[in-house]
Amino acid sequence: MDVPQPPVDAGGGACDPTLAHALQSLLSAELIETHISWILLAGERAYKLKKPVRLHFADFSTLASRRRLCEAEVALNRRLAPGLYLGVLAVLGEPGAPRLDGEGAAIDYLVAMRRFADDALLGRRLHAGLLGHAEIDDLADRLACFHRAAPPAQSGSPWGRPAAWLRTQRLVLDQLARQGRPEAARLGPWLARQAWALRGLARARRLLGLVREGHGDLHLDNIAWVDGAALPFDCIEFDPALRWIDVMQDLSFATMDLQAQGRRDLAFRLLDRHLQATGDYAGLPLLPLYEVARALVRALAATLAGRREQADRYLDWAVARAEARDAGRARLVITCGLSGSGKSTAAAGWLEREGGIRLRSDVERKRCFGLGPLQRSAAAGLDIYTPQATQQTFSRLRAGARAALLAGYPVIVDAAFLRRAERDEFRALAASLGVPFSILYCSADADTLRRRLAQRQAAGADPSEADESVLQRQLQWIEPLGADEFACVLKHPG
Repeated sequence: MDVPQPPVDAGGGACDPTLAHALQSLLSAELIETHISWILLAGERAYKLKKPVRLHFADFSTLASRRRLCEAEVALNRRLAPGLYLGVLAVLGEPGAPRLDGEGAAIDYLVAMRRFADDALLGRRLHAGLLGHAEIDDLADRLACFHRAAPPAQSGSPWGRPAAWLRTQRLVLDQLARQGRPEAARLGPWLARQAWALRGLARARRLLGLVREGHGDLHLDNIAWVDGAALPFDCIEFDPALRWIDVMQDLSFATMDLQAQGRRDLAFRLLDRHLQATGDYAGLPLLPLYEVARALVRALAATLAGRREQADRYLDWAVARAEARDAGRARLVITCGLSGSGKSTAAAGWLEREGGIRLRSDVERKRCFGLGPLQRSAAAGLDIYTPQATQQTFSRLRAGARAALLAGYPVIVDAAFLRRAERDEFRALAASLGVPFSILYCSADADTLRRRLAQRQAAGADPSEADESVLQRQLQWIEPLGADEFACVLKHPG
């Protein structure tokens, strides 16, 4: 997490832009200034020149440090966007007359990148009405794979410790307060209270290896849609503490940004797909805390850049998110219906509308056997439909639902729930937690069910392995809803 500061050089004066302007002329480039860099856009290439600044979170004050951090930036960003990062170039000559080839001692270094269209940024696509399911699904899959593969923090490392995290948040709040933002005083106690309440979970996740070397700055303007892929770039290279974080904290920047910019539906689609891939429902209690903290960082950056309206949007969202969690939105919904009746489609629509969490029996059943959502059990030589496997699957569904409900989320459990005993178990779970319970009932005629199952099997793009033989077995032992259950049904046409 980058805590913004006004740019100053190592001696305390304003950064000298001589080299940046000379490179602009040499490359016939457009020059963009950020608080720690100059960006040069030249034809099909983009170049980043780090400012010689020393801040509390980063030191670019020496030539050696800038070279090291340019090399780190390229190496780290190639993990998620290998096609964008071309390498590090030495700048030769003099600040007023630089060159990029020939012999001589380097006077500075550039990160060289493939340039993409201005409207490729997900933030701009959102504002243009172009951000949709394809980008979100690809991003979720890419991040889930990245987070699974990222190395975990070693037990003796300083990364991911709750006390250090809270100190960083206080720095952000202090700076917001100095900028005259009253929301800082309003949110400070909430952040401290939540961080204290969740410190045990945060420590446990660190011990479980869920503090990993992530991206650290996954807001929408750091993700580009290039050649049909959502590519996160510009990760934090200058401070390992801001990059070695809980994977749920890493994801929280993107889920927050989508919500703060009015697309809660896409935020929960992103979260849903990431959770299906990772199964990290146990981390959900931390997500609201991390999202509010990320919103404060974006608000501070916008405030320091003079973008008052943008800062207001993030601060308003942070206050609303904190108050929504305190008020509680939790409720439990289960689906009910034969295979092919439209349960998963209805559940996906519900979670996007409600801002909820979904658990899918088809996905969790496979997870019990170490299979991914789209892997086929037969190809792996596994029988995943034994009574024991079903019992294990429903245990996972209950545990995930409980964690999400305790975190304050509406939850939908996407399973057939054709037996009364299964439905009663989840109704009892809702009662034990004091949350409302509903049934999302889906139905379709026999021909429609068979057609959908055949189409789904042919496409091979859904976790369900149900076919017509499964449907025939379901028809033999389905237990219709009782009169008391109909009182809490949310009917769906199927």
